[in-house]
Amino acid sequence: METVWYCLIAAMIAVYVLLDGFDLGAGIVHLVVAKSDAERRQVLRTIGSVWDGNEVWLLAAGGTLYFAFPALYASGFSGFYLPLMIVLWLLVFRGISIEFRNHVESPVWAPLWDAVFCFSSLLLAVFYGAALGNVVRGVPLDARGYFFEALWTDFRLGPETGILDWYTILVGLAAFFALAQHGALWLLVKTAGAVEERARRVARVVWWGVAALTVLVTWFTFRVQPQVPANLSGHRWGYVFPLLALAGLLAVRWFLERQSAAQNTAQTVAKNEGKAFLASCAYLLGMLASVVFGLYPYVLPARGNPAYALTVHNAKASDYGLRIGLVWWTIGMALVTAYFVFLYRHFAGKVVAGTDREGY
Repeated sequence: METVWYCLIAAMIAVYVLLDGFDLGAGIVHLVVAKSDAERRQVLRTIGSVWDGNEVWLLAAGGTLYFAFPALYASGFSGFYLPLMIVLWLLVFRGISIEFRNHVESPVWAPLWDAVFCFSSLLLAVFYGAALGNVVRGVPLDARGYFFEALWTDFRLGPETGILDWYTILVGLAAFFALAQHGALWLLVKTAGAVEERARRVARVVWWGVAALTVLVTWFTFRVQPQVPANLSGHRWGYVFPLLALAGLLAVRWFLERQSAAQNTAQTVAKNEGKAFLASCAYLLGMLASVVFGLYPYVLPARGNPAYALTVHNAKASDYGLRIGLVWWTIGMALVTAYFVFLYRHFAGKVVAGTDREGY
């Protein structure tokens, strides 16, 4: 039962990354693809109806984590207290920047919140990646399952490693490039005109950074966390996940090149744009699934003494609670999925730049 919940929580986090990932990515490339006030409002309109709903997946995943693996929740949220506070404030500033932007007509007001939107999205992507890097690398857990780390020390892997070191920053940069690509492809699907063309150029350039960092992060992960190659060598079917990520990454490039190589009809271009975005989803899903598979049964590896690590077995709630919770989780997810399908179908289609200041 604990393995089922491990997979369910991983799936919820993956949905959050796929959905809020394009919100963050749109924020990262916001100042590059949108030059005028009308174009920046056009970018905001592509996420204006869904961004707050997408964030609910993060809250739901956190609540489910507390229910299914309370020991992990207690250990992780206490040890990562400072970076969690930073992430919360970045989420607050990102929400404020979206909602407050058009409340005052001023030559300073809108550009200020545009900058806040961009940099809060950028830092969130880096911190999310660094958080994943910490989980993969492991933390200095004690016998009680608790730990403390400074935000940074000397950035080297060792006994006094901080939350930010060269490896976690590398994973953070990989997340930054991956979400920037994801956001640019979302804007490619949802916008028209100059923003669409700039988003296409950004996606093609950023792809090279995603490819390079994917290779680097994969290579170093195999050396930083031996559990990952051990799981893959012991269960060869697990290679399907990194292969999915590789196929998604190559497909993104393929569909971007197809758009540029031929004189396509508008319908063909739209199909290629949608396929490129779906390929980006496959890449992100494959990378996350590779981590989840590679770490199992660990949910928080221990650096120093592996015996102190938290696993799905020693961090879980009671079997009875997990069985009952699965029933209610299934009902809740069915309702949430139906709502999100309706939401995205209702707001489907491209957003054009306008001159009015209503809404976003």
